[in-house]
Amino acid sequence: MNLHIHKSSIVNHQSSIVITRSKSESNRLLLLQALFPQIEISNLSNSDDSQVMQKALNYTSGLIDVHHAGTAMRFLTAYFATQQDSEVILTGSSRMKERPIEVLVTALNSLGADISYLETKGCPPLKILGKELTKDKVTLNANVSSQYISALLLIAPKLKNGLELTLEGNITSVPYINMTLALLNEIGVKTSFIANKIKVSPLTTHNSQLITVESDWSSASYWYSIIALSDIGTEVKLSSYKQNSLQADAALVDIYKNFGVETQFESNAIILKKIGINLKPQTYNLKDSPDIAQTIAVTCFGLGLECKLSGLHTLKIKETDRLLALKTEIEKLGGNVDITDDSLHLEANSLFESDKTQFLEVLIATYNDHRMAMAFAPLALKRNLIIEDAMVVSKSYPSFWDNLKSVGFKIS
Repeated sequence: MNLHIHKSSIVNHQSSIVITRSKSESNRLLLLQALFPQIEISNLSNSDDSQVMQKALNYTSGLIDVHHAGTAMRFLTAYFATQQDSEVILTGSSRMKERPIEVLVTALNSLGADISYLETKGCPPLKILGKELTKDKVTLNANVSSQYISALLLIAPKLKNGLELTLEGNITSVPYINMTLALLNEIGVKTSFIANKIKVSPLTTHNSQLITVESDWSSASYWYSIIALSDIGTEVKLSSYKQNSLQADAALVDIYKNFGVETQFESNAIILKKIGINLKPQTYNLKDSPDIAQTIAVTCFGLGLECKLSGLHTLKIKETDRLLALKTEIEKLGGNVDITDDSLHLEANSLFESDKTQFLEVLIATYNDHRMAMAFAPLALKRNLIIEDAMVVSKSYPSFWDNLKSVGFKIS
């Protein structure tokens, strides 16, 4: 379904929005709960990805289709490899069948797993015969996806001798690895991360425990963009957030200061307020938080600012090639973007506000990618848009469009 978003402004300047819960935390906790059933989870994400995880973890055999859920594909591959006497086929969408998983499969097989490819070597679908993994040392190429590392770390406490993981190359998205280790520590697992070596001890007993999931900072990024593109004085309250968050995308607090957005922490919420205008070019290395790259690029475009983003090598293997998708859609709106395999350069665009075509609707393609839909939506503060396949947002933030309507966006 396509949605029309007419040139809007925020009417409810002091709105309060409850943001969807973190799927990054939720999916890690769901896997840990499957391994240690005494864990209880509060405030679980209602995203498609987390629902896919929940459903799949109830299987012991048969075909499991994770659709577009890349996190679920990686975490479930590791999980089912350890489930003795289970036999599953793990598959997904046509795009998922193109997304690499060989680094993880090779690591698991070296630990004693039995995983084979059913179609293209190195990609899903996978046939997984669950068994006890007795080896406890593995080396992994660390510059591809931190989810491979987290997948191994999450099953490590259930391995007889735990796990010693040696990482080769530049380590991608270290905060996501630290999130995984922090959650392991929270349930009583001993871990260490020194230089390029991570050690996880086995956990033999676990008492009943309640863990609460924080709201998703990646989802908050679209509200940071909305406030950045709004008039001075506009504010919005988002919950539930912690000042000492485990999530890498909490970097938004510092990044969006440069777009005139102030963040105030109040109880379990944050208040975003537009307090100024900054017209300086922006440069960021987003290797630790690549999921907010699309939001930042579109914010800069909406403000007419030049930006240079690097550390984006993982974006090419996401739901779509996000770098190419960003270039295509921003240039459709009149911008000028150069990309490499790991960077994006957006030229300053002074024509955006005065463009005589701003009242015409422009169709933004979303490429089966929830973040494309949500990253471009704030531009409706500047011009009319049509968002193609708009309900793709359910992958991570099902209430996104309703939340926009609640603050005054005109959506039909």
